[in-house]
Amino acid sequence: MRKLVVWMPFGVVAVLLATFAAGLLNPSDRAVASGMVGRTVPAFRLAGVRAPDQGLETGYFADGKPRLLNIFASWCGPCVAEAPVLMDLQRAGVEITGIAVHDRADDLRAFLARRGNPYSRIGMDPEGRAQIAFGSAGVPETFVVNGRGTIVYQHIGIITANDVPIILAKLRRAG
Repeated sequence: MRKLVVWMPFGVVAVLLATFAAGLLNPSDRAVASGMVGRTVPAFRLAGVRAPDQGLETGYFADGKPRLLNIFASWCGPCVAEAPVLMDLQRAGVEITGIAVHDRADDLRAFLARRGNPYSRIGMDPEGRAQIAFGSAGVPETFVVNGRGTIVYQHIGIITANDVPIILAKLRRAG
């Protein structure tokens, strides 16, 4: 009986840890609600990677054309994995704009030369201020923006081939 009393707290802790781990590994809902969906693109102005005047700014998203905005970086491993899918989306006629965070122009140009360049425009965000304004905590992160400059969808993490139909449907509805 005394051994049971001694080992009981360890058993209870083990059961609690197993329950907690199971919840982390298999959550019932993987979707992360975004506070930005339904809001206008935040105010920002970023110099371009090719030329300062070919950057990106808020007004670019209110021209009547829906597009993707991808927040990424050349140093980001998941962004490398996402690159082929973005190239497929571009070949399918999707306009993709990018915000490169905490990056250097030379590193970004080398990344695009190796991985392909699906972006019509890229704004350089060396300090991450625009990324923060979008409520983005990491890279990659992608937003569908309608032609009035309103964010209608946010995708956190890598876009995979399985995500493409959802993104294309969101872009069609945004048009």
